[in-house]
Amino acid sequence: MNDRPLRLVIAGGGTGGHVLPAVAVVDELRRRGALGETLWIGSHDGVEGDAAARAGIPFRAIPTGKLRRYLSTRTAVDALRVPAGIAHAWRLLRRFRPTVVFSSGGFVSVPTVVAAACAAPILAHEQTAIVGLANRINARFADVLAVSWEGTRAEAERLHRRVVVTGNPVRGSLRDGDAALGLERYGFSPGVPLLYATGGARGASPLNRRLAGLLPDLLRTCQVLHQTGPALANDDAAEMARARDTWPDDLRPRYRVVEYVRDELPDVYAAATLVLGRAGAGTVAELAVLGKPAILVPLPGAGGDEQTRNGRLLGDVGGAVVIPEREATPARLGAELRALLADAPRLRAMGEAARTIGRPGAAAGIVDELLALARR
Repeated sequence: MNDRPLRLVIAGGGTGGHVLPAVAVVDELRRRGALGETLWIGSHDGVEGDAAARAGIPFRAIPTGKLRRYLSTRTAVDALRVPAGIAHAWRLLRRFRPTVVFSSGGFVSVPTVVAAACAAPILAHEQTAIVGLANRINARFADVLAVSWEGTRAEAERLHRRVVVTGNPVRGSLRDGDAALGLERYGFSPGVPLLYATGGARGASPLNRRLAGLLPDLLRTCQVLHQTGPALANDDAAEMARARDTWPDDLRPRYRVVEYVRDELPDVYAAATLVLGRAGAGTVAELAVLGKPAILVPLPGAGGDEQTRNGRLLGDVGGAVVIPEREATPARLGAELRALLADAPRLRAMGEAARTIGRPGAAAGIVDELLALARR
């Protein structure tokens, strides 16, 4: 088979960490002129439907059930949804006839990967520093298991015969940000450090509340762009906007609160002096590729404590300060933030350290594997 345009099925979603790598892979396939028709199969209520629409990818939702490592009354209900999802995915695959299937993970991906086992070659990709439960299942059906970090290889090789280390794809546009545009968009001054605080696509109320406890005093040191997550997930954006109205006139322009940061993200990253966030796989990959210093507060209780493992990837090389949530009091966070924002040489060193583990060619590596599977 020559490199005819792929008929690609994407399976995965649930969170931004499973969605953005898929979009980056599609971007790379389009850049090479190697993408034919595409179909994204995901869940009814995840973020992947919106992401597919913005990327111009046809989307179909199937029944999905969350995979849990703990007992729950919803487990039985979700267990019934998985077979229904497999049947629905099989009908979609039979009509679409994909050349290859790319699974970006999450419990959403499992029904499609199972259904695709006899329909097309499958590449399953793991973004985090450990192999999650969904990909432990997907590995049984996939032709290739791709992981993002060299330290994950040994664990993955116990699950699959064909493991490749590709990195975690981030969109190439992230590296094209314009700091001046980022500052101008939010009315920030170029002469004051900018803290970008983010909880990811759905926000992180525990982080939002801790940052709220530092404001407005912190604004005497820096400017803050605060991405709180959508109103459907929390009321933090509205509450912070109301709080801002009570602050002194000279400090209000130094704070902007938004529910989302989307197409402007490259400019925001370019303008940011320091990032405060969780340690999701996507965030860690972006910080590493861009060389951005960060303070990370991993989400406690994530499967296998994956966010702590993700954060350590940056922390161990000196690219981030990693603080467990139970220790991330407003006092501790305030002290760390002020110390870093006042130490430009340390921030530069952290950024350089973060870049040492970045893999800007991750999307290209996955596309190479997809094309190789298609040729077979």
